[in-house]
Amino acid sequence: MSTEQNQTFAMGSRRFGRVNWLGLQALADREIRRFLVVWTQTLAAPLVTAGLFLAVFSLAIGPARGEVFGVPFTTFLAPGILMMTVIQNSFANTSSSIVISKVQGNIVDTLMPPLSPMELVLGYLAGGLVRGLMVGLVILGALMLLLGQSVAHPIWLLLFLSIGAALLGAIGIAAGIISNKLDQIAAITNFIVVPLSFLSGTFYSISSLPPVLETLSRFNPVFYLIDGARYGMIGASDAPPVLGLTIVLGTTLGVSALCWNWFRTGYRLKP
Repeated sequence: MSTEQNQTFAMGSRRFGRVNWLGLQALADREIRRFLVVWTQTLAAPLVTAGLFLAVFSLAIGPARGEVFGVPFTTFLAPGILMMTVIQNSFANTSSSIVISKVQGNIVDTLMPPLSPMELVLGYLAGGLVRGLMVGLVILGALMLLLGQSVAHPIWLLLFLSIGAALLGAIGIAAGIISNKLDQIAAITNFIVVPLSFLSGTFYSISSLPPVLETLSRFNPVFYLIDGARYGMIGASDAPPVLGLTIVLGTTLGVSALCWNWFRTGYRLKP
């Protein structure tokens, strides 16, 4: 049998077909059920945290801050807090799932089934995406109810929330793979994810920064997520939304490809 025939046989040898839809669904369902079981921590707690952020900044700065982009400071602040909460929860879902499995020694239960590297990436991403969007929709509903917040461009907002959850979900997968302990994930969260969220225009417009800091901010993909969510809600932004969408989509695909390669090679996953 020739090499080409061997390759063809190997590609067709999976009795599930090119995509193991049943296995992919099972992995996605498991990841979604993980956070739904503890919904008070994963869905209710982020709502309280976002409300506290909004209340503290509104009371401390809001009355003296004036308008930003032609809207009250609280209205300007809301989409930044919304996106920040979405991406932090999406990252937490995927990173904690993988690293806890490694700590408990049952990561093999996920790696042994007939799931391809791409199916593993998509399965984990499904959990992070659903959790991020559920948190986002809960907070968005609260903002619209309590602040009378309207949505200027709903499709743009949904696009940026979805890609933001996917991007940080993919980064969470990568962080989970390279981490072997929970404190390593905590370090990545505290020294990378949170600073990127806070220094991305969440609480300010980058046009108010010195030129050097403004330029540096534009190299941060999270800035485009915050900025895109702001455009979706209030119709104003620091950067063109099409540019932001292109950058974050490309970054998401790049990080996802890295995760695919690590699952394919077993990097820091095989004992």
